Amino acid sequence: MTDEQKPSNPAIRDPHAPSNLVRDFEPLDIPVPPVPTRPSSLSDVADVEHTDTMDLTAAMAAATTPSSVRPAGYPSSRGGSRAARRSRAARAAAAGVSSLTDEDPLADRPRISSRVLCVVFGLLLIAAAFGVWWLGVHTEAGQSFDDMAEVSFPGAVPGWLGGLLALGTHLVVVIGSALLAVAAAAVVAVRRRWWLAGQLVAFGVLCFASTLLKPLLPRPFIIHTEIVDGSSAPSGHVTLAVACSIALLLAVSRGWRWVAALVGMAWSAFVGLSVIYGQWHRPSDAAMATLLVGGIALIVLAFTRTSGMDATGSRRSSAGVQIVSSVSLTASVMAVLYGAYVVWQIVPGLTMSAKWAQTSSVAASSILVVAAVVLVFGLTLMMRQITAAPLTRLGLVGAPPAPPKRRRTPSDHAS
Repeated sequence: MTDEQKPSNPAIRDPHAPSNLVRDFEPLDIPVPPVPTRPSSLSDVADVEHTDTMDLTAAMAAATTPSSVRPAGYPSSRGGSRAARRSRAARAAAAGVSSLTDEDPLADRPRISSRVLCVVFGLLLIAAAFGVWWLGVHTEAGQSFDDMAEVSFPGAVPGWLGGLLALGTHLVVVIGSALLAVAAAAVVAVRRRWWLAGQLVAFGVLCFASTLLKPLLPRPFIIHTEIVDGSSAPSGHVTLAVACSIALLLAVSRGWRWVAALVGMAWSAFVGLSVIYGQWHRPSDAAMATLLVGGIALIVLAFTRTSGMDATGSRRSSAGVQIVSSVSLTASVMAVLYGAYVVWQIVPGLTMSAKWAQTSSVAASSILVVAAVVLVFGLTLMMRQITAAPLTRLGLVGAPPAPPKRRRTPSDHAS
């Protein structure tokens, strides 16, 4: 038996002698866990966008291994230069994310339920557009309401509003809408969203085709009206304004969607009221054009794919989108109900062309046109966010919310 194999006698230390922590320390034989070579679960890479300052693999290993038992050469989040750490993080994150997104269909297309909702809402808006047209063209009360509202509009609105709506000339509408369209095209090109560019082209072609419906939608003679123009639905000016505004909403990134929606609402409502003030179109023409364009936009959103969506790993919810869309939908539904109630109240005066119904007809037409605009943009904003940013298996970026940790008090230490 060699000296190494002989059992050693335990050393007995004098309890009254001072202790020496350096001399008396004996390291424990604790096994070192292996360093993982790739993320072991989906939750481990949920926050890959925020690992730009350390190697993802080294960070995970360092987090699971106590510092007191790390051997020499163990990966450390503080080792290497900043550029090297970022390079390692990029390679590790790309490897982990690519392997997961390749297996997840939501990385390339929205959920089936979202696409079905787009089609359903789009068809409902198109049906509502033709319903508005039928009520305004093929009923006696509808023709009376349109005629009274258009004739009385310039004299019934307040002076400041009339001066503002008078600025909505043909040239102003075309230039303003064109600027929105150019801005949408520039944003798509800068973001390199080529599938989205194809969607916007198809959307524009379909909106232009909708203006060709005007000669195909006759206006029968039911009662005598002061406005003797023939078929004028849908309004081409409103179609242009709403289409360009929605194009900008679809083109911008998540943080700007609610801003683009508000801008589009304001511009589309201005044009919709301006064409009535200038006696270019009846209220039903403006409302029909708005609903028709909104329906086309939602159906186009059902074909969202690949680069038409937000990049994987940057998909998050937006408080601005949630607030603007929910408030818009609620306000538009309430406004439609109130406007319909006002129209129902003045129906007896419409058939008799009573002067007491003129102010109410102007108010109801303004409310209904603006309500149609707000409804369309609220729905489009909501469905754009849902189709562009479905949560994949990576989940939300960052750790889920957790309750705050309770601070330990002196009484806790004593107990």
